[in-house]
Amino acid sequence: MKDLLEVNNLVVSFLTKAGEVQAVRDVSFSLKKGEVLAILGESGCGKSVLCKSILRVLPENACIKSGEVILNGENLINLEGKSMDKVRGSEISMILQDPMTSLNPTMSIGKQIMEAVLIHQKISKSEAKKKSIELMELAKIDHAEKRFHQYPYQLSGGMIQRSVIAIALACKPKVLIADEPTTALDVTTQAQIIELIQELQIKTGISIIFITHDLGVVAKLAQRIAIMYAGKIVEIGTSKDIFYDPRHPYTLGLICSLPNMDSDAENLNCIPGMPPSLLNPPKGDAFAQRNKYALKIDYLAEPPMFKISDTHSAATWLLHKDAPKIKPPIRFKEFRVMQNED
Repeated sequence: MKDLLEVNNLVVSFLTKAGEVQAVRDVSFSLKKGEVLAILGESGCGKSVLCKSILRVLPENACIKSGEVILNGENLINLEGKSMDKVRGSEISMILQDPMTSLNPTMSIGKQIMEAVLIHQKISKSEAKKKSIELMELAKIDHAEKRFHQYPYQLSGGMIQRSVIAIALACKPKVLIADEPTTALDVTTQAQIIELIQELQIKTGISIIFITHDLGVVAKLAQRIAIMYAGKIVEIGTSKDIFYDPRHPYTLGLICSLPNMDSDAENLNCIPGMPPSLLNPPKGDAFAQRNKYALKIDYLAEPPMFKISDTHSAATWLLHKDAPKIKPPIRFKEFRVMQNED
């Protein structure tokens, strides 16, 4: 299947008083039509900056230094002003992390959805209102006609996020970027929003980039997963590749950190240390300081992306033909048994 969106060698930095923060470092990936790609990693690894770079909604101190974002054969990095405005909403839409701050508190929900429709479509206000109510029903907002006239403060967090999803789908975009859309919601509402996104993806065939730090979410939602660390994609593959055959030690650490409700262990597993400062990224593999399997070369040279299969690649020197073989920890074996039982 042909790629709908391609990101090639993207480099993004922030110019700060302390120096240049290298937030996205030579990132490449593709997204196919109708595919859900999850980008996963700890906070501060560059996930949100990467996706805001695609839509060109970065703050003023951000700089896209190099790279390409290709949509429909056109490089979005070269678009300016109204040309890029046409892409936002009609071609690519985005759902942000906190639904409570995504809407204008002085406007009714219906007017905000109508606004998104009228900006990109030449239709009357009555047609836009009808379409807006249909979008609210598509997003499973109950009593849509009544909610149309209500304000954000009158709705729950889950209903507000459904309204944001309705706005994002207003112009039938080809790509939806969901930036941790369930983070600010309670567990029950999180599950409902994930289920809604799944249903909408099946109904509309939209392609989705889903940003998260929650492995449990992507296991149900994504066909492919990209693991991001210190501004770089360190492993990418199908969900099966990532969950059952992780090759980068960081990926393995994330999986082993998942809590096992059946275990009698008193302590949770975790990855020691913190991601490095991107003001001065370390030489070699950025994960080396936290990696108990680190080799001498990890501190000297950055690993290339090794191809494991047609669907699976990882950037770790442990995949070099001369590297020693490592055994997955007991915790990973427990995870595999638990998944097979499910």
